[in-house]
Amino acid sequence: MLRNTFIELLKNYTKDDSLIDHLWTEIVEQYAAHNRYYHTLQHLDNLLLLLIDLKEKIKNWDVILFTLYYHDIIYDPLQSDNEEKSADLAEKRMKQIGVSNHIIKLCRKQILATKSHLESTDSDTNYFTDADLSILGQAWEMYALYFQNVRKEYAIYSNAMYRVGRLKVLKKILSMHRIFKTAYFYQKFEQQAQENLKKEVVQLEG
Repeated sequence: MLRNTFIELLKNYTKDDSLIDHLWTEIVEQYAAHNRYYHTLQHLDNLLLLLIDLKEKIKNWDVILFTLYYHDIIYDPLQSDNEEKSADLAEKRMKQIGVSNHIIKLCRKQILATKSHLESTDSDTNYFTDADLSILGQAWEMYALYFQNVRKEYAIYSNAMYRVGRLKVLKKILSMHRIFKTAYFYQKFEQQAQENLKKEVVQLEG
């Protein structure tokens, strides 16, 4: 479904099938990189299924889809500008297929919003960033697999160093008034997410 949705999206802007195939291959290669365990095509597939369920709430579906495919296309755990680089590549690719500046601008903002996941004045952005965090509210077994895969992506760091950094992230999220900004995701995932994060903190501190 990921591939077909991508092709249908791009056909709204270009009739160049070879270019579409090239851009899809690039996405597959980036998300299938050897150092990725969580930020993979499976992550994109999960997001797409979530977003399809609330499609009627989305104002600009094309923007959401471009954000979906490109928000993690550049991913290096050692760098702090992955979102900026991903937004830059997204803009470059959208210009190649003739996407309007308005859509490009909205997509850039959405991709950059995944850096902090703060509440936005744009409801589509809030739906996307909430979807991006939805793994936090899955059943414990799935959540545990998620944080184990994240650990693999940061394998270059010692356990002691990783523990400090991970605890900082978890406690920052738990200090927020609420994790999910939209009523849809709050009702669906908030309680389980709070329980999961607290349980992981206990494990790391233990």
